[in-house]
Amino acid sequence: MAERAPGNPQRRDFLVKLAQGAAFAATGGLLWEYILRNEARASPFALRPPGALAEADFNAACIKCGQCVNVCPPDILRLQPAGGKLPIGMPFYEPRSGACIMCPDIPCMKACPTGALSPELKRIEDARMGLAVIDIENCLSYQGLRCEICHRECPLKGRAITLETHPRQTSKHAMFIPLVHSNACTGCGICEKACPTEIAAIRILPHALVQGKIGEHYRYGWRDTGEITQDFKPSAAPAAPAKPGEAAPGMDYLNAGEP
Repeated sequence: MAERAPGNPQRRDFLVKLAQGAAFAATGGLLWEYILRNEARASPFALRPPGALAEADFNAACIKCGQCVNVCPPDILRLQPAGGKLPIGMPFYEPRSGACIMCPDIPCMKACPTGALSPELKRIEDARMGLAVIDIENCLSYQGLRCEICHRECPLKGRAITLETHPRQTSKHAMFIPLVHSNACTGCGICEKACPTEIAAIRILPHALVQGKIGEHYRYGWRDTGEITQDFKPSAAPAAPAKPGEAAPGMDYLNAGEP
């Protein structure tokens, strides 16, 4: 019986490489689809390291190199893994598990090679990573209990978080209520980490989620004079009628009814 002639080895190698290439392409396509779906589901809001640019600019500038993570002294920065709520590879931190300790030399910013963490930040006190927001329904101080831990632990105590005294209806002792001031709060998260409630009653959130804008058309007469009179009473007198061809003047009810 005659032996079967061997096939063309070059043709066989070509077919094998063609099949391997098709398999790699299919695998790569599935992986890319997964990444795109993960990016589409990702939350656009996250707590970024100090000096982070605005969210859209940060996402464009960050190359996910992890240098900020590597140099973080308290090791609280993380790179988002696949399948999470944030874009893959983006640096972030979660205050409840690890707050920013506000390093004076800001090593994470200095390590950033692209400026996604802006070198314009010179003082860590000027960082605005987020804003502390108090859940008054679960905050112990708002329930009349003595706590004030967030105030005591705040590195900018007396500026970022202050205490106000409020009378109790059922006791002669006053309530000490914490108030957060957005002009000083850095969003470090130390207050959230220290909060003793089962789920923190003070949380750090991105500014875009919690802050509004009052509008440029409002007038602040007391800011011009630098004082607020205690005996102020709005005037009910109507504004002077407009002259022919002129618009009627507006009424400023916060400044004795003067237009």
